[in-house]
Amino acid sequence: MAQTYDLTRGKTSSVILKFFFPMFFTNMLQQLYTVADTAIVGKGLGDNALASVGNMSSLTFLIIGFSLGISNGFSVSIAQSYGAGNHEKLKKAIAASVKLSVIVTIILTAISMLFLKPVLVMLRTDESILKDSLIYGYIIFGGLFSTIAYNMCSCILRALGDSKTPFTAIIVSTIINIGLNCFFIFGMKTGVEGVAIATIIAQVVSALICFARLKKIEIIRLSSQDFKADFAMYSELFRNGLPMALMNSITAVGCMVIQYFINGLGVAYTSAYSACSKFINLFMQPACTAGFAMSSFTSQNYGAGQYYRIKEGLKACLGIALVSYVILGSVMFFFPEALAKIMLTGDEQIAIAAQYLPVSGIMLFAVDFLFVFRSGVQAMGRPFIPMISGIVEMAVRIVVTVSFISRTGFITTAYAEVLAWLAALLLNATAFVIYLRSKLEEKRGLNVEVNTAINH
Repeated sequence: MAQTYDLTRGKTSSVILKFFFPMFFTNMLQQLYTVADTAIVGKGLGDNALASVGNMSSLTFLIIGFSLGISNGFSVSIAQSYGAGNHEKLKKAIAASVKLSVIVTIILTAISMLFLKPVLVMLRTDESILKDSLIYGYIIFGGLFSTIAYNMCSCILRALGDSKTPFTAIIVSTIINIGLNCFFIFGMKTGVEGVAIATIIAQVVSALICFARLKKIEIIRLSSQDFKADFAMYSELFRNGLPMALMNSITAVGCMVIQYFINGLGVAYTSAYSACSKFINLFMQPACTAGFAMSSFTSQNYGAGQYYRIKEGLKACLGIALVSYVILGSVMFFFPEALAKIMLTGDEQIAIAAQYLPVSGIMLFAVDFLFVFRSGVQAMGRPFIPMISGIVEMAVRIVVTVSFISRTGFITTAYAEVLAWLAALLLNATAFVIYLRSKLEEKRGLNVEVNTAINH
């Protein structure tokens, strides 16, 4: 029988670290093969091809980020049901999640394929990279089913305390992805379409590995009864999933506005920004993973009513984020040019990236802590503050960029990014403290009532 992992028992730091490391290596491998994609494209096809792929990043985040938010939101209900020991509700939550994910996949695929070109034109995509951006985008969005399938399967596994299977899946898919990239670009001499096809194939493999593991878990063996329409369950899933999906999409819209202004500066800036974004995404992964650990740990313990453990989990996850910031923020601050040279070849592009990275590096703690607090709030079934924080992030990015980019140039986008992180962190940290304190006081009051009744 495949194993699930109860995160409501045991020493908090040990439980979280045991859950964290497989997931950390999973996320790092995902980002590393993204960086490898970028490096292979940059070195094998040139900076313009890199700009074509990078130009798609904000639009890709808009679509894929929405689907990931849906999956993460659904997993909150799954983890809470598992933590509460309600296996009947657990199976219904998984069955409903699968049905809704299929519908979301069809809708997102249709929308992204239909509006890809108009959106790229609206973003002032340079004519020299528009064709390649379209080729890459159509293939990636055409294979969106593979991304959503992996996200849904891995989120279910993490909700059940299994962070090892997604790690195994990513090891295999990373090897496949990098191998196919080299084969298509250097062997077959394809363009950006080879990179996109390699990504889809790798994601299909990772989804199949996770699905095979899910089939072996006895407590979630689904029957036709579990798939019957349950509108109360649909409502619960969407209450958690939609705000998280909208938060990601709202953030992506802010990034698309930034992309609009960067594209207006020229292709060199588009290339440099793409490289910087890849490094930020890579270096925030330890804290992002701590956020995922916080989500699963908090969801299960919230479902079990063990609120004091959530506070202990926060300390452990913030500790991971702090260590990550000290190490990786320092690398970004002290070695920006060396980092830029990994992906970029042009002197102008390298110089532009070297301006951006130190600003992000010194303030990386803000987004690192944000992941932990935001995940904790979402896992307590309170997704609306994180959604509002996404709106605030978008507003800060846009206002700062529009107000100052004409005077201070490209570096404005770096300051806009870190100010957006700080604003969102303040909102989510405040909400987390308020929500957890209220549950602890509620639990304390209940214990007093029980003890009074016993003594009488």
